[in-house]
Amino acid sequence: METLKKPFVALTVIAIIVISLASVGPLVYKAITNPGIRTGGINAENAIPASTGVDGHWNLVPGSGANTTGVGFTFNEVLPGERKTTSGSTHKVTGFLDVDNGKLTTGEIVADATSIRTDIEKRDINVRKNILHTDDFPTATFQVKGPVDLTDIPEDGTMSSAEVPGVLTLHGTSRDVVPTFDILRTGERVIVAGVLEIDRTDYNIYPPEFVAATIAEEGEINIRLVFEK
Repeated sequence: METLKKPFVALTVIAIIVISLASVGPLVYKAITNPGIRTGGINAENAIPASTGVDGHWNLVPGSGANTTGVGFTFNEVLPGERKTTSGSTHKVTGFLDVDNGKLTTGEIVADATSIRTDIEKRDINVRKNILHTDDFPTATFQVKGPVDLTDIPEDGTMSSAEVPGVLTLHGTSRDVVPTFDILRTGERVIVAGVLEIDRTDYNIYPPEFVAATIAEEGEINIRLVFEK
């Protein structure tokens, strides 16, 4: 009788383990592959003609509606046989721009890396602790290297674009970059948005290697900024 009980107990334990994995497995997969929260571009649907000149000192503001200030990242997670895109964003961004005689002369944007969020808390903790090391590098900055001619930016509520050379400091490492930004003058605001392509290894970002997924070297910094005088 005892010999019959042992196989039965073993099969029961195996069944419990299988059921547990079946219920937890999709959650683990979801945690790895969910797309996160991406900072998008400019929504010009309700744009109106500019009501103030372009010259002056512009302060970064939170924005509103579809055009809120945000900075974040987008990277590919390389899984066995496929690539999944993951994004994170923060609205905790400060900065300014100075424009004189139609030229952008100085500017600085500072993003709080400690507050970047995806849509999964465990992934957020991993990004902060093991990838961006925000205890040591709590901010990411972009400093404008002007002058940049803005005289061709329309005043009629339509979008244009301009290259804005600058210095990106990420993970404690600074690199010269030349991103192209979409620019919209609408009412009393200037909205700037763009995608800055980066190689994480240029900024000494080497995340730990996981069994299930690694992070591609190529990625993006996603930017949308709202300014008012």
